[in-house]
Amino acid sequence: MSDQHLPESAPDTSASTPSADGIDRRNFLSCMAWAGTGLIWSMVGGVPTSKLFAATPSSHAAAQSSFSFVQISDSHIGFNKPANQDVTGTLKIALDKINALPTTPELLLHTGDITHSAKPAEFDTAQQLIKSAKAGETFYVPGEHDFSSDDGAQYMARFGKGTLGTGWYSFNHRGVHFIGLNNCLQIDALGKLGPEQLAWLKQDLTDLSASTPIVIFAHIPLWMVYPEWGWGTKDGAEALSYFKRFGSVTVLNGHIHQVVQKVEGNVAFHTATSTAFPQPAPGKAPSAGPMMVPAGKLRSVLGITEVQYIAKHSHLAIVDASLAENA
Repeated sequence: MSDQHLPESAPDTSASTPSADGIDRRNFLSCMAWAGTGLIWSMVGGVPTSKLFAATPSSHAAAQSSFSFVQISDSHIGFNKPANQDVTGTLKIALDKINALPTTPELLLHTGDITHSAKPAEFDTAQQLIKSAKAGETFYVPGEHDFSSDDGAQYMARFGKGTLGTGWYSFNHRGVHFIGLNNCLQIDALGKLGPEQLAWLKQDLTDLSASTPIVIFAHIPLWMVYPEWGWGTKDGAEALSYFKRFGSVTVLNGHIHQVVQKVEGNVAFHTATSTAFPQPAPGKAPSAGPMMVPAGKLRSVLGITEVQYIAKHSHLAIVDASLAENA
């Protein structure tokens, strides 16, 4: 389920000196894995290592895992521009991929931008499609597009019942503590959680054992992937400081429509591809936005993420799969 061809706009990782903007391009981009290059992450002697998905049969991983869950992101239902004029169709393909998994995932997480314009009809379509997924419970966090036209009224009415504030919450599943956050309300000034949500987050962790595996999911990356394009959370460092005592923390995000992975101490960061359209690599275009790819290549840069929780391992095993028919 992996496509080894990089998009034409894939970044050059050969430069080893910091650029004028202070970013060490080689170190930054070396942690990037483009959509379609499926990886399974594991810990060997305390060091995170990865294998190509094709090199490690999913049936073996599934047999060893306590449970698995999937992540989809950035469906943008309602989008209809040249980058993808059938976002409903590509979301259906993503759901078909989930339904074909050898082991039924117990959870499905959608990390935001469910819709493109937060219109009722868009939410209706997304809900009906996602109901077809063969998964256990489905959980959502909002993206900025889900709040764009009505300050989140439609989103909160459909997906925010029982949540706090503007849609944050937590729950436990088989010994793993999941935390859903909303960091998309102040997108023009980078993503932001805000003092109320930060205070809740700190309190939410108080009674947890340091050995509890943590999964955080939010729309915008919690670390500063590329501030110039708003690809980061302004107060994300403050939030992440609350997790220093935990042995295993996995952060799942969307927003940037491409796979970026990084392990920093006890925290593994992972952004997902979109089911709708790709975006350019950081700094490889004047600005972020829908990116055209050659005819026939669209599905190879869209995808889903499968996460397997393996008891007593430090990090979760993460497998990315593109929507390409032969993936």
